[in-house]
Amino acid sequence: MKLRRLRWCVISLVALATIINYIDRTAISVMWPGIADDLGMDSSDYANIMSVFLVAYAVGQALFGRIFDAIGTRLGFVLSIVVWSVSIALHAVATSVTSFAIFRVLLGLGEAGNWPGATKANAEWFPVKERALAQGIFGAGASMGSIIAPPLIAFLYAFYGWQATFMIIAGLGALWIIPWVILVKSGPDSHPWITEDERNYILKGQIAESAQAHDEYVPTLKQLLSHRQSWGVIGARFFIEPIWWLFVAWLPLYLNDKFGFDVKAIGASAWIPYCGAAVGALFGGWLVGRFLTAGWSVTKARRAVISLGAITMLPALIATSVASTPGVAIALITVILFGFQVAINNIQTLPSDFFTGRSVASLAGISGAVGVISVITAIQLIPIITRDGTYYPPFFILGACLVPLMLFAVWFIAGPIRPVGPKGTLPVDTRADETNSEKQP
Repeated sequence: MKLRRLRWCVISLVALATIINYIDRTAISVMWPGIADDLGMDSSDYANIMSVFLVAYAVGQALFGRIFDAIGTRLGFVLSIVVWSVSIALHAVATSVTSFAIFRVLLGLGEAGNWPGATKANAEWFPVKERALAQGIFGAGASMGSIIAPPLIAFLYAFYGWQATFMIIAGLGALWIIPWVILVKSGPDSHPWITEDERNYILKGQIAESAQAHDEYVPTLKQLLSHRQSWGVIGARFFIEPIWWLFVAWLPLYLNDKFGFDVKAIGASAWIPYCGAAVGALFGGWLVGRFLTAGWSVTKARRAVISLGAITMLPALIATSVASTPGVAIALITVILFGFQVAINNIQTLPSDFFTGRSVASLAGISGAVGVISVITAIQLIPIITRDGTYYPPFFILGACLVPLMLFAVWFIAGPIRPVGPKGTLPVDTRADETNSEKQP
């Protein structure tokens, strides 16, 4: 049996896993007003619970980066989703800040694997010129999960309560494993269901990554961190990640604190900004692909699209700090998340631009882990700078300050975007490969 366009089936399953990932992680924030009332908790308790989740998430990114490089994409995803599905089910029996914190640690460890795993799957299954679009499809999964989660969780909460809701959504991950293990039998070089045309198209499009100028470079962790390109990726993730997480973690609470929204109202409106994020994820991937096809180098194309995302985010973040109605605030946040996804999906593609398949997940995991450190700091600052949810302008100004720092990391720390070789060797010039116009199978 042969399947045409098998690579798109693989990335679609990764996007579906990401949707489930975001449904699971978002559930607590959507239901927090009800959980807090039942268990007598407040916003400081929420910040502490989110922070321990993020600590585990940081550790999990680095841990699963190495795991995926060691055991492969297929088994790595199975391990990741089993851990996070079991942990979200355990939320149903939580009765205190401590028990929620313990279960959020398990959730953070498991969910973290989704990101280095997706980056590795992208590097394995796509030629260079299609990676940003593939990353955009995966990124759209995060946005779709955030779109689906508020109304779905609010509906389940209204009919079944928060404990049963956690149990129900835990089953989604178990169901996802079935098509994954059936479809993803191996990489494209040896998969029995891939057509020869598609196999050749993928492998030829990755020829720049195979490092013709020297043997494949698989750096140790110390070597990986000796390259400025690695630190450019790490710096970009460090500065941009809090912008997304400020909204993932705090948008429902912002709507509750600022405009008095209850769980029902949050469910009806908190999904809207993520429509902009989904469009941004796909648009950013499509646009860089168009630039590459038109003959732009990877450096020029990636920098242009990342900069476009930044230019979109910055004024919207500043304007949201003075938004006085929920309609205006939601519209501006939609623009912010559109710009964020335009930028982030190209930033997340950088590890596969710089390094080969056996190092991609490691760098993706390390940079994601460092990014989460900045998120943890921001999460802890929010109750302080917002005066416990009574004054939100500093919330948005903080995000605006991070945007130019992210651009500095991409433009000046990372340097030209091309494959990295051992110290003392010249990098491979990939421009001809990046712009090949071979017809897609």
